[in-house]
Amino acid sequence: MDDVSMDDDANKKNARFAFPNDEFFFKTTAEMSKVFHDLPEALDNTNEIVDKVDHLKLKQDIMLPNFVIPQEFQDQDEYLRHLTFTGAKERYKDITPDVEERLNFELFTIKTMGFAGYFLIVSDFIKAGRDLGVFVGPDVAQPQGQQWLIVSRFLNPDRKSMPDIDTDFDDEGRQKVIDYVVQKYGKQQVAQIVTYGTMAAKMSIKDVARVLDLPLPEANALAKMVSDKPGIKLNRILTAPLSGDGSLADKEGLPSEDIENAKQLRDIMNGTDMRAAVLKEALVLEGSVRGTGIHAAGIIIAPKDLTEIIPVATAKDSDLLVTQYEGTVIEDAGVIKMDFLGLKTLTIIRDALRLIKQNHGIDIEIDYIPLDDKKTYELYQRGETNATFQFESAGMQKYLRELKPDKFDDLIAMNALYRPGPLAYIPNFINRKWGREKVVYDLPAMEEYLHETYGICVYQEQIMLLSQKLANFSKGDADVLRKAMGKKQIAVLNKMKAQFMEGCAKNGHDLPTCEKVWTDWEAFAFMLLINPTLLVMRL
Repeated sequence: MDDVSMDDDANKKNARFAFPNDEFFFKTTAEMSKVFHDLPEALDNTNEIVDKVDHLKLKQDIMLPNFVIPQEFQDQDEYLRHLTFTGAKERYKDITPDVEERLNFELFTIKTMGFAGYFLIVSDFIKAGRDLGVFVGPDVAQPQGQQWLIVSRFLNPDRKSMPDIDTDFDDEGRQKVIDYVVQKYGKQQVAQIVTYGTMAAKMSIKDVARVLDLPLPEANALAKMVSDKPGIKLNRILTAPLSGDGSLADKEGLPSEDIENAKQLRDIMNGTDMRAAVLKEALVLEGSVRGTGIHAAGIIIAPKDLTEIIPVATAKDSDLLVTQYEGTVIEDAGVIKMDFLGLKTLTIIRDALRLIKQNHGIDIEIDYIPLDDKKTYELYQRGETNATFQFESAGMQKYLRELKPDKFDDLIAMNALYRPGPLAYIPNFINRKWGREKVVYDLPAMEEYLHETYGICVYQEQIMLLSQKLANFSKGDADVLRKAMGKKQIAVLNKMKAQFMEGCAKNGHDLPTCEKVWTDWEAFAFMLLINPTLLVMRL
């Protein structure tokens, strides 16, 4: 009976899903000719079909949905100007010359780039959300920090690309806004965005080990030897230098324990057992698509039936269509992407305001709480920030107690610094605020834009402004620099470094110091936060 049982188990194992032979792969022309040597007309017919295939141009200009404006306005730009100045009068009461000049400049930029329709669409569904009782994230244009709200980082006339507006709704009301958009533009014109999950280092090892029947304990042991550093590549672990320039120690900053594990993995891969086979196959499969999902926030709105523009599919987790282009390339296909974020924090605030009114009869206007409220700062100074978005972790609370923030700019800076890389500067920031450490600037000219952050470069906007001042970058060039640093676009950075150094030399700045400034920017710029644009929502 034992023998029979073992045979049954073996048959079950061998009967699992698999290809019946090793011919299931894309063959070369020579290989296909060999297979069909006795039937050459089959190849001729295939080539005839290939010749009839049209080459489609997938990339096209953005197609905005048709947004209908009131009849009394000539075009979308005129209507947007009307809404803008109407809103400005409500916000500022008296519009100063500076405010009017900025509004005119920004409206001119929007008109020049042809994006009035985009702003009208966003304005429309935000208004609809509020009308439906959905709690919408606050405006970002607060009085503090206005110098950091650089329009060129949002709309760059030198490099036309779609603006990126993330809109926050309470997580319980978000679907109401999506339903409104579907009703307004049509179900066939609105879709969610696919995401593609790929095999990371550890997962590729485990997947291959499962298929090759490597025992689970051995598979887990192999995967455990891979560094836990986010984004680490198996290809780097198994092939990169262990020391020196561009090494795992230098570029990835791996500790000695991870370096030792990398050595062991290489020894295993150079062997002949099943573990070696697993590592070799995992190396090939790393980065392959493993599965699909749906983007948590992205929504596509098209001017016509999406099936006429891009490939779409249905999904069991969504009533909407789902694009088959992912978010990083979706706009290249000509459709706009909106981000509808559902935040639990906004739901908590909404419910708190409702309960306060219900129990105490007090109707609080949350958007008008003064930003210099003393009692609020006392809570931050004591680190009593539980359930406060981005400020609730134990590490953040520790630094808040040390910083003792007493102005809004302190909170903005702390939120920006509390992330890998800039985190190392928090002690300096705290000590400089309270005079325990001297504030120093790499170059005297940098004081104008680093004074508020005690000589420490905290925001992307500071890099943009400093590149203009130190090296005569245009506003457009400064934004290209910001994007290149944020996305680690090495080729672009190498080109812009030469431009930066040349500009600094023309302005008479010390070049070795400028080299240090650039190196610091490259090291941390991709981790820096935009100044108030995200923070007001978080506070």
